[in-house]
Amino acid sequence: MASLPLRSAQILGKAIVDFALPPRCPGCGEVIAESGAFCAACWTGLEWLGHAGCVTCGVPLEGTDIDRCARCLASPPPIDRTRAAVAYDDLPRSIALKLKYGRKVALARTMARYMAPLRGEESAGAIVVPVPLHRWRLWWRGFNQSGLVATALAKKWGLESDPLLLRRVKRTQSLKGLNHSQRRRAVAGAFAIASGRRLDGQTVILIDDVLTSGSTAEACARALRRAGAGRVELICWARVVRPAQLVR
Repeated sequence: MASLPLRSAQILGKAIVDFALPPRCPGCGEVIAESGAFCAACWTGLEWLGHAGCVTCGVPLEGTDIDRCARCLASPPPIDRTRAAVAYDDLPRSIALKLKYGRKVALARTMARYMAPLRGEESAGAIVVPVPLHRWRLWWRGFNQSGLVATALAKKWGLESDPLLLRRVKRTQSLKGLNHSQRRRAVAGAFAIASGRRLDGQTVILIDDVLTSGSTAEACARALRRAGAGRVELICWARVVRPAQLVR
């Protein structure tokens, strides 16, 4: 525990920094009271998803009293539970792109702040694992944005983070414009577990920034299952919610 003089110096230092460089909303840049938060306008402009939706995949279930969507009932996915903080739209997209391509790495902590409450009740002792990049893309970008978020979340949750457990062993084409079947074929065999690792009965929490069709995350989950993972959860910052996906 920090001594009183040291704690006082830390508080004073923070006050000086906040005065010189006041916290700003990650969405619009407006000066705000708390670092990593959103201003009132941006907050109300976000569609918060939270724990609602299908208990398995998290897709919104509007106008029904069912708790699991038809797709998950007909063909249970390899991911036991999926949750996203917000619906994918202009603002969440901007946040993800600023982190990924603008190198605004502090945004990883902002994402983690709003993803942290989505951890499932059955994830005690889980390993936190980011969806990996291929080594060439990692070399070009210099960091894995999902890895930064995973590290921040593991710290918040008090769990182990293992960014090297899951590897992307095959470069894949851009998935943009592909349908679900094409995406699934494109990422088949793209992921593998680090040599010699076994996950006998272990729970794994996968972390990603944006969820579109789910093909990439499901390919990761299949690799984890082959290594013996007992439960796989996925938590991401934003997910694409198409009108056709809504159960009415």
